[in-house]
Amino acid sequence: MHSLIAGPFLEQHVLVRPGHRGGALLPQPRYEELRTLDPASPAPDWLVEAAREQWEDLDVADRPAGEVLLVREPSPWGYGKASWEVNLGCNYDCKHCYLGLKMQSGMPWDDKRRCLDIMAEAGVLFLQVTGGEPTIDKDFMRAYRYAWDLGMMITVSTNGSLLWRENLLRLFRECPPYRVTVSMYGAAKASYDELTQRAGAWDQFVQGMNAARHARLPLRMSIVVTEDNGHEEQAMVDLCKSWGVEYEVFTNMTPTIYGGGEALTAQSKEHLRVRKQFTGCNAGHTFFHMDPHGLVSICKIGRDDQISLVHEGIEGLARLGAIADRLMLRTGGCCRHQ
Repeated sequence: MHSLIAGPFLEQHVLVRPGHRGGALLPQPRYEELRTLDPASPAPDWLVEAAREQWEDLDVADRPAGEVLLVREPSPWGYGKASWEVNLGCNYDCKHCYLGLKMQSGMPWDDKRRCLDIMAEAGVLFLQVTGGEPTIDKDFMRAYRYAWDLGMMITVSTNGSLLWRENLLRLFRECPPYRVTVSMYGAAKASYDELTQRAGAWDQFVQGMNAARHARLPLRMSIVVTEDNGHEEQAMVDLCKSWGVEYEVFTNMTPTIYGGGEALTAQSKEHLRVRKQFTGCNAGHTFFHMDPHGLVSICKIGRDDQISLVHEGIEGLARLGAIADRLMLRTGGCCRHQ
């Protein structure tokens, strides 16, 4: 299995390592050298030095290049990132959830695999796998491994409730994720179980976090502040600090994906923040979102005029830029949503 990935990213070429932050920029000649390198030959000296300089614990000297390095081919499509809702189902029923009805549905495995192949062909290097709760999907593990084998740096967005499972931990040991982003819904059992509307959810969360930290997964917490747990905001921050996990606090809820406002009632009015409108987003041009049925939109929020990746193939992405420009002109930009 590869320890390094070299490939195009937007208008540059990069060297990255699964399971780790950071990376190195590759000059065009160096990238082309790696593209034509005999997999049986040893890694070139400059690559050995670059890897050691960026990641002190990584030594690829005297090892066949094909054993340690995966080289991504150039793509004329220019998409560097994508997000994918594997499903909309979840083992929680959070009051603030933007999904509305959390129906367990999605594509058969052959279509999932085809869509991942198309993403790789489109140039996607960084892939966020989300849901619903992605780890409950029957195809999550093989979809994750398949995307990893294609040379993607994978972020898994999860509620953390299943991170204690040995099969998941084994998968992440063998195929390290770029990041595991865990949503946090309280600092105590009562508030956590109340918000998720699942008895025992707090116990599963703590069990998952203990296992994830013991496994040294690259964790980041998303602290979700609502009416139920607003009084515990500082306690949640303190818990993240005691665990040594970086975090970000989210206070503003969004309507459901079909436009319903019922999730907004979970907001804590005392914690709402004014969000500035911005117009510099490259949604639809350098990244895109795919829902459980292979329907591609410019992002998770702008879901109008979806394109079926399953039926149209990669050629369907040619229409995405125009859709993005039309949506931006119509709205005058968009606000950042959780």
